[in-house]
Amino acid sequence: MKVKRLIAAVLPVLAVLLLAGCGGGRNREKQYAAYYRIYYLNSSMTALSSQEYGTDTVNGDQVIQELMDQFLTAPNDAENQAALSGNVKYLGYRQEGNVLYLYFDSGYSNRSNMDLSREILCRAALTKTMTQIDGIDYISIYVEDQPLLDQDGQPVGIMAASDFVESISDVNTFERSRLVLYFAEESGQRLVREEREVVHSINTSMERLIIEELIKGPQSEGRRATLPPELKLLNVSVSENVCYVNFDGTFMNNTLDVYEYIPIYSIVNSLCELPSVTRVQITVNGSSDEMFRDVISLNTQFERDLEVGVKNKD
Repeated sequence: MKVKRLIAAVLPVLAVLLLAGCGGGRNREKQYAAYYRIYYLNSSMTALSSQEYGTDTVNGDQVIQELMDQFLTAPNDAENQAALSGNVKYLGYRQEGNVLYLYFDSGYSNRSNMDLSREILCRAALTKTMTQIDGIDYISIYVEDQPLLDQDGQPVGIMAASDFVESISDVNTFERSRLVLYFAEESGQRLVREEREVVHSINTSMERLIIEELIKGPQSEGRRATLPPELKLLNVSVSENVCYVNFDGTFMNNTLDVYEYIPIYSIVNSLCELPSVTRVQITVNGSSDEMFRDVISLNTQFERDLEVGVKNKD
């Protein structure tokens, strides 16, 4: 009888403990006034990761400082690490309207502290973290008292969270990829290989990424662009190893000083570096009934052609 009484007394306690244990993974331990996501880098520093952070702080300036403190502190786990290098010093901030200006010392621009890929991921992490605060829609990064410059020496300017998402869905992850691209050498008669690393949303197809990087032009000296910078890519898709690339009319007005076959095979050879692509169909405003530079018919599926004069300079 005593055993039965003991069991009857213990069972309700066990039930409560089991319920608490089952709910612990789904419910927050404490209810805070506001919740934010602090963005970090994953363990391989190739993509963003995030952790939820709760606070009872409601004062705007205090929230800014609190979130920056969290951003600057490396998470205490093996899966996340701080986006900002420990060799870079945060100097402070100022807010003007809906723009938050963040100041760092000169170490921010030192590529030995943060290579280009990590720095771009750091921009994304900062922007996505701080624009969650009410009244802040944009951030701008300053190095000492000068605006941050991109790799072309131009000011990066103000950034919104949407600048780092290339899809209408809520994408929080970015990755780093190595591309093999083909540009014209100085004479404009031959193609030369160029490798580069780019940081991009996981929702961007590799085919689109390659075309967009070709339009941006070469990064190395002694190489010429093969596509005009104002060219618009209307759409790109792959079916049965054929990549279909559709440009606007600017493609037909390509007046760059390169041989007529160079722009075509710059596209084809770059795309055929992907294992999913063996042929390329180029259209202009949806039509393949075009003669590029009055010489090359687009009414064909182009295959990679190493006879165009590809050579490596890497």
